[in-house]
Amino acid sequence: MLLAEIPDAEAAKRVEVAAFCWQILGQTDFTRSDAIIGLGGGATTDLAGFVAATWLRGVDVIHIPTTVLGMVDAAVGGKTGINTAEGKNLVGAFWAPRAVLCDLDLLEGLARNEILAGYAEVVKAGFIGATEILDIVEADVDAATDPATPQFRRAIELAIGLKARVVGEDFTEQGLREILNYGHTLGHAIEHAERYQWRHGAAVGIGMVFAAELSRLTRNLGEEGVARHRRILESLTLPTTYPAGRWPMLLATMKRDKKARGALLRFIVLDDIGRPTTISGPDESLLYSAYQELAD
Repeated sequence: MLLAEIPDAEAAKRVEVAAFCWQILGQTDFTRSDAIIGLGGGATTDLAGFVAATWLRGVDVIHIPTTVLGMVDAAVGGKTGINTAEGKNLVGAFWAPRAVLCDLDLLEGLARNEILAGYAEVVKAGFIGATEILDIVEADVDAATDPATPQFRRAIELAIGLKARVVGEDFTEQGLREILNYGHTLGHAIEHAERYQWRHGAAVGIGMVFAAELSRLTRNLGEEGVARHRRILESLTLPTTYPAGRWPMLLATMKRDKKARGALLRFIVLDDIGRPTTISGPDESLLYSAYQELAD
C-alpha cells in the first residue's frame, strides 16, 4: 500500500494537489485493477474521488470518512471536485465510490467545534426531509452531538439514509438531488469570500438561514419555521449572521455557482419544514431582502 499525505481541509482541493496525486499514480504504475482509498474529512474524500474519476478515465475509490461532515455528506453522494480561484467545486465529476465505511469510533478525540460544524449537514437533512433529526437536536442538543450516544448515531443514520435515497434516484443532479444543496448557494459564496478559511458547516449554516428567509418571502414557510432554523443552528453554536457590506461580492460569486442555469440563479427553498422545492431566477430585490434579515 502506498500512502500520499495531502493538506488539511480545503487546501487539499486544489489542482496542484490533484496533479501531485496523479504524479504518484503514474510513477507507481497504478492500474484499473487498483483502488484509491480516501481516509480523512470531506475535502479529502472530494479530492480522492476526483483523482479516482480522472485517472485512467476512472478507477475504484473507497472512502473512510473521519469527520461528521465526511460521513453524512462528502463521502456518500459520488460528487467529487476541486476548487478554483473563481469558486468552490467548479471542476469535478460524478463518480460513485465502491464503498463508504463509517466508523463512529473514528470521531473520538475530534475537536468539539469540528463535530458541530459537520453537524450543519446533519440538520440540513432534517430541514429538507428527515425531520426526526430536528426533534432529536431540540430534545437534547448535547446528547445529539455526542458521538457516544444513541441519539447521535440515530441522527447520523437518518442523514446518511436521506442522502443515499436521494442520490439513488438522481445521481447526476438532474432534478431531485438539487434539494441537497439547501443552504449551499450562499454558503459556497461565503466560503469563497473567506478564502476557504471557514469550516463548510459554518458557512452553510448562514446559507440555511438565508434560504429560510427566502422561503418566507417566496413560498409558504412561516415565521416560526425561520425562527426554528435560527434556534437549532444557534444551539449548535453555528453562525447565523454575516456582514451587510459583503452582499455585492456574494451575489457576484453566486452567479458563477455551478447550480446556476445560464444567467438564472437557482435556490432550494422550503414550502414547509421537510418540504423542499426549487425556485429559479428570483428577483434580486428578494435576494437582497432575505440577506438583510441576517446581515449584521
